[in-house]
Amino acid sequence: MDYLQLESTDGVAVITIQSPPANALASYILKDLASAFDEIEADPSLKAVVIKGEGKFFSAGADIKEFTSFQSQEDLSNLGREGQLLFQRIEHFRAPVIAAIHGAALGGGLELAMSCHMRIVTEDAKLGLPELSLGIIPGFAGTQRLPRYVGSAKAYEMILTGEPITGKEAYSIGLANKAVTFDALEEESMKLAKKMAAKSGPSIEAVMRLIPHTFTSTYEQGQQEEAKEFGKVFGNEDAKEGVKAFIEKRQPNFKDQ
Repeated sequence: MDYLQLESTDGVAVITIQSPPANALASYILKDLASAFDEIEADPSLKAVVIKGEGKFFSAGADIKEFTSFQSQEDLSNLGREGQLLFQRIEHFRAPVIAAIHGAALGGGLELAMSCHMRIVTEDAKLGLPELSLGIIPGFAGTQRLPRYVGSAKAYEMILTGEPITGKEAYSIGLANKAVTFDALEEESMKLAKKMAAKSGPSIEAVMRLIPHTFTSTYEQGQQEEAKEFGKVFGNEDAKEGVKAFIEKRQPNFKDQ
Protein backbone atom coordinates (compact mmCIF):
# COMPACT_ATOMS: atom_id res chain seq x y z
CA MET A 1 0.00 0.00 0.00
CA ASP A 2 1.91 3.00 -1.32
CA TYR A 3 -0.75 5.64 -0.69
CA LEU A 4 -2.24 4.54 2.64
CA GLN A 5 -0.99 3.93 6.13
CA LEU A 6 -2.59 1.16 8.17
CA GLU A 7 -2.05 1.10 11.93
CA SER A 8 -3.90 -0.52 14.82
CA THR A 9 -4.40 0.16 18.52
CA ASP A 10 -6.76 -1.31 21.13
CA GLY A 11 -8.74 -3.28 18.55
CA VAL A 12 -9.12 -0.28 16.21
CA ALA A 13 -7.63 -0.19 12.72
CA VAL A 14 -6.70 3.30 11.50
CA ILE A 15 -6.43 3.91 7.74
CA THR A 16 -4.80 7.19 6.72
CA ILE A 17 -5.06 8.29 3.08
CA GLN A 18 -1.69 9.74 2.07
CA SER A 19 -1.94 11.26 -1.40
CA PRO A 20 -1.39 15.01 -1.06
CA PRO A 21 -2.47 17.61 -1.72
CA ALA A 22 -6.10 16.52 -2.22
CA ASN A 23 -6.06 12.82 -1.27
CA ALA A 24 -8.01 12.35 -4.52
CA LEU A 25 -9.49 8.89 -4.98
CA ALA A 26 -7.57 7.68 -8.00
CA SER A 27 -7.85 4.02 -9.00
CA TYR A 28 -4.61 3.19 -7.16
CA ILE A 29 -6.07 4.63 -3.95
CA LEU A 30 -9.12 2.42 -4.37
CA LYS A 31 -6.84 -0.59 -4.78
CA ASP A 32 -4.91 0.33 -1.63
CA LEU A 33 -8.17 0.73 0.28
CA ALA A 34 -9.25 -2.73 -0.85
CA SER A 35 -5.91 -4.16 0.33
CA ALA A 36 -6.26 -2.43 3.70
CA PHE A 37 -9.70 -3.95 4.23
CA ASP A 38 -8.31 -7.36 3.22
CA GLU A 39 -5.76 -7.07 6.05
CA ILE A 40 -8.33 -5.89 8.57
CA GLU A 41 -10.75 -8.64 7.54
CA ALA A 42 -8.09 -11.25 8.26
CA ASP A 43 -7.47 -10.02 11.82
CA PRO A 44 -10.39 -10.80 14.15
CA SER A 45 -8.85 -8.68 16.92
CA LEU A 46 -9.66 -5.56 14.88
CA LYS A 47 -13.27 -4.70 15.71
CA ALA A 48 -13.59 -1.08 14.50
CA VAL A 49 -12.04 1.02 11.72
CA VAL A 50 -11.29 4.75 11.42
CA ILE A 51 -10.55 6.29 8.00
CA LYS A 52 -8.89 9.71 7.88
CA GLY A 53 -6.87 11.85 5.49
CA GLU A 54 -3.40 13.27 5.93
CA GLY A 55 -2.75 16.97 5.27
CA LYS A 56 -5.42 19.54 4.45
CA PHE A 57 -8.29 17.23 3.45
CA PHE A 58 -10.08 13.99 4.19
CA SER A 59 -10.49 13.62 0.42
CA ALA A 60 -11.32 16.47 -1.93
CA GLY A 61 -12.81 14.18 -4.58
CA ALA A 62 -12.08 11.59 -7.23
CA ASP A 63 -9.09 12.04 -9.53
CA ILE A 64 -10.71 13.99 -12.39
CA LYS A 65 -7.51 14.06 -14.44
CA GLU A 66 -7.39 10.26 -14.34
CA PHE A 67 -10.96 10.15 -15.66
CA THR A 68 -9.80 11.89 -18.83
CA SER A 69 -7.47 8.98 -19.62
CA PHE A 70 -10.40 6.59 -20.08
CA GLN A 71 -11.40 6.19 -23.71
CA SER A 72 -14.91 4.76 -23.61
CA GLN A 73 -18.20 4.93 -21.74
CA GLU A 74 -17.69 1.30 -20.79
CA ASP A 75 -14.31 2.08 -19.17
CA LEU A 76 -15.89 4.86 -17.12
CA SER A 77 -18.88 2.74 -16.13
CA ASN A 78 -16.46 0.01 -15.04
CA LEU A 79 -14.51 2.53 -12.94
CA GLY A 80 -17.73 3.69 -11.31
CA ARG A 81 -18.72 0.10 -10.64
CA GLU A 82 -15.29 -0.68 -9.16
CA GLY A 83 -15.67 2.19 -6.70
CA GLN A 84 -19.26 1.21 -5.93
CA LEU A 85 -18.31 -2.38 -5.14
CA LEU A 86 -15.48 -1.29 -2.82
CA PHE A 87 -17.75 1.16 -1.01
CA GLN A 88 -20.47 -1.48 -0.83
CA ARG A 89 -17.94 -3.77 0.81
CA ILE A 90 -17.16 -1.06 3.36
CA GLU A 91 -20.87 -0.48 4.00
CA HIS A 92 -21.34 -4.20 4.67
CA PHE A 93 -18.05 -4.73 6.50
CA ARG A 94 -18.06 -6.97 9.57
CA ALA A 95 -16.82 -4.12 11.77
CA PRO A 96 -18.06 -0.52 12.13
CA VAL A 97 -16.18 2.02 9.99
CA ILE A 98 -15.91 5.68 11.05
CA ALA A 99 -14.89 8.50 8.70
CA ALA A 100 -12.95 11.25 10.51
CA ILE A 101 -13.46 14.24 8.20
CA HIS A 102 -11.53 17.50 8.17
CA GLY A 103 -10.95 20.08 5.44
CA ALA A 104 -13.17 18.63 2.75
CA ALA A 105 -15.03 15.49 1.74
CA LEU A 106 -16.15 16.30 -1.78
CA GLY A 107 -17.29 14.13 -4.70
CA GLY A 108 -15.73 10.71 -4.34
CA GLY A 109 -14.44 11.73 -0.91
CA LEU A 110 -17.98 12.22 0.37
CA GLU A 111 -19.09 9.04 -1.37
CA LEU A 112 -16.37 7.17 0.55
CA ALA A 113 -17.44 8.86 3.79
CA MET A 114 -21.10 7.95 3.17
CA SER A 115 -20.16 4.29 2.71
CA CYS A 116 -18.77 4.37 6.26
CA HIS A 117 -21.21 3.65 9.05
CA MET A 118 -20.52 6.87 10.97
CA ARG A 119 -18.99 10.27 10.29
CA ILE A 120 -17.26 12.63 12.73
CA VAL A 121 -16.61 16.01 11.09
CA THR A 122 -14.92 19.26 11.93
CA GLU A 123 -17.38 22.13 12.19
CA ASP A 124 -15.84 24.00 9.25
CA ALA A 125 -15.32 21.00 6.95
CA LYS A 126 -16.89 21.16 3.48
CA LEU A 127 -19.05 18.23 2.37
CA GLY A 128 -20.65 18.02 -1.04
CA LEU A 129 -21.10 16.40 -4.43
CA PRO A 130 -19.94 19.05 -6.94
CA GLU A 131 -19.89 16.79 -10.01
CA LEU A 132 -22.65 18.63 -11.89
CA SER A 133 -20.47 21.75 -11.87
CA LEU A 134 -18.13 19.75 -14.14
CA GLY A 135 -20.95 18.49 -16.35
CA ILE A 136 -20.80 14.97 -14.91
CA ILE A 137 -22.61 13.10 -12.13
CA PRO A 138 -21.59 11.18 -9.00
CA GLY A 139 -20.37 7.71 -9.89
CA PHE A 140 -19.62 5.94 -6.59
CA ALA A 141 -23.26 5.63 -5.42
CA GLY A 142 -23.56 9.23 -4.25
CA THR A 143 -27.02 9.62 -5.79
CA GLN A 144 -28.16 6.54 -3.87
CA ARG A 145 -26.60 7.09 -0.43
CA LEU A 146 -27.06 10.82 0.09
CA PRO A 147 -30.91 10.72 0.16
CA ARG A 148 -30.72 8.06 2.88
CA TYR A 149 -29.01 10.48 5.23
CA VAL A 150 -30.49 13.87 4.34
CA GLY A 151 -33.79 13.07 2.61
CA SER A 152 -34.59 13.45 -1.07
CA ALA A 153 -35.27 17.23 -1.03
CA LYS A 154 -31.88 18.11 0.48
CA ALA A 155 -30.16 15.53 -1.73
CA TYR A 156 -31.66 17.13 -4.84
CA GLU A 157 -30.47 20.54 -3.64
CA MET A 158 -26.93 19.41 -2.83
CA ILE A 159 -26.41 17.38 -6.01
CA LEU A 160 -28.13 19.73 -8.47
CA THR A 161 -26.45 22.90 -7.15
CA GLY A 162 -23.12 21.23 -6.43
CA GLU A 163 -22.74 23.51 -3.41
CA PRO A 164 -21.11 22.02 -0.30
CA ILE A 165 -22.40 22.28 3.24
CA THR A 166 -20.36 22.78 6.41
CA GLY A 167 -19.64 20.09 8.95
CA LYS A 168 -21.90 21.90 11.38
CA GLU A 169 -24.79 21.73 8.90
CA ALA A 170 -23.98 18.11 8.07
CA TYR A 171 -24.45 17.29 11.74
CA SER A 172 -27.70 19.25 11.94
CA ILE A 173 -29.29 17.35 9.02
CA GLY A 174 -28.09 13.88 10.04
CA LEU A 175 -25.22 13.40 7.61
CA ALA A 176 -22.68 13.43 10.48
CA ASN A 177 -22.82 11.88 13.94
CA LYS A 178 -20.94 14.72 15.56
CA ALA A 179 -19.31 18.05 14.61
CA VAL A 180 -16.21 19.00 16.60
CA THR A 181 -13.25 21.34 16.49
CA PHE A 182 -10.24 20.30 14.43
CA ASP A 183 -8.20 19.68 17.58
CA ALA A 184 -10.85 17.29 18.92
CA LEU A 185 -11.42 15.29 15.72
CA GLU A 186 -8.92 12.48 16.25
CA GLU A 187 -9.71 12.10 19.94
CA GLU A 188 -13.48 11.95 19.37
CA SER A 189 -13.18 9.51 16.46
CA MET A 190 -10.87 7.17 18.38
CA LYS A 191 -12.97 7.38 21.55
CA LEU A 192 -16.07 6.29 19.61
CA ALA A 193 -14.18 3.50 17.82
CA LYS A 194 -12.65 2.16 21.05
CA LYS A 195 -16.05 2.07 22.77
CA MET A 196 -17.29 -0.18 19.98
CA ALA A 197 -14.14 -2.30 19.81
CA ALA A 198 -14.57 -3.08 23.53
CA LYS A 199 -17.77 -5.02 22.75
CA SER A 200 -17.99 -8.71 21.89
CA GLY A 201 -16.88 -9.51 18.33
CA PRO A 202 -19.80 -11.84 17.51
CA SER A 203 -22.37 -9.31 18.76
CA ILE A 204 -20.77 -6.53 16.71
CA GLU A 205 -20.80 -8.69 13.60
CA ALA A 206 -24.45 -9.65 14.16
CA VAL A 207 -25.48 -5.98 14.32
CA MET A 208 -23.41 -5.18 11.22
CA ARG A 209 -25.31 -7.90 9.34
CA LEU A 210 -28.73 -6.87 10.61
CA ILE A 211 -28.97 -3.11 10.14
CA PRO A 212 -28.48 -3.22 6.32
CA HIS A 213 -31.75 -5.19 6.08
CA THR A 214 -33.58 -1.90 6.66
CA PHE A 215 -32.72 -0.82 3.10
CA THR A 216 -34.79 -1.85 0.11
CA SER A 217 -33.84 -4.39 -2.53
CA THR A 218 -33.96 -1.76 -5.30
CA TYR A 219 -30.92 0.02 -3.88
CA GLU A 220 -28.51 -2.31 -5.69
CA GLN A 221 -30.36 -1.71 -8.95
CA GLY A 222 -30.05 2.04 -8.36
CA GLN A 223 -26.28 1.72 -7.99
CA GLN A 224 -26.01 -0.21 -11.25
CA GLU A 225 -28.08 2.41 -13.09
CA GLU A 226 -25.86 5.16 -11.64
CA ALA A 227 -22.74 3.46 -13.03
CA LYS A 228 -24.34 3.28 -16.51
CA GLU A 229 -25.41 6.93 -16.42
CA PHE A 230 -21.99 7.97 -15.14
CA GLY A 231 -20.32 6.47 -18.20
CA LYS A 232 -22.98 7.87 -20.54
CA VAL A 233 -22.90 11.44 -19.16
CA PHE A 234 -19.12 11.54 -19.01
CA GLY A 235 -19.01 10.86 -22.75
CA ASN A 236 -20.97 13.98 -23.75
CA GLU A 237 -19.62 17.36 -24.88
CA ASP A 238 -20.59 19.23 -21.70
CA ALA A 239 -18.61 16.74 -19.62
CA LYS A 240 -15.52 17.31 -21.78
CA GLU A 241 -15.96 21.08 -21.42
CA GLY A 242 -16.61 20.80 -17.66
CA VAL A 243 -13.53 18.69 -16.98
CA LYS A 244 -11.37 20.89 -19.23
CA ALA A 245 -12.61 24.01 -17.41
CA PHE A 246 -11.89 22.37 -14.04
CA ILE A 247 -8.33 21.56 -15.07
CA GLU A 248 -7.87 25.06 -16.53
CA LYS A 249 -9.41 26.64 -13.40
CA ARG A 250 -12.15 28.57 -15.22
CA GLN A 251 -15.94 28.57 -15.43
CA PRO A 252 -17.36 26.00 -17.91
CA ASN A 253 -19.43 27.01 -20.91
CA PHE A 254 -22.10 24.31 -21.07
CA LYS A 255 -24.17 23.85 -24.25
CA ASP A 256 -26.55 21.17 -22.99
CA GLN A 257 -25.15 18.49 -25.25
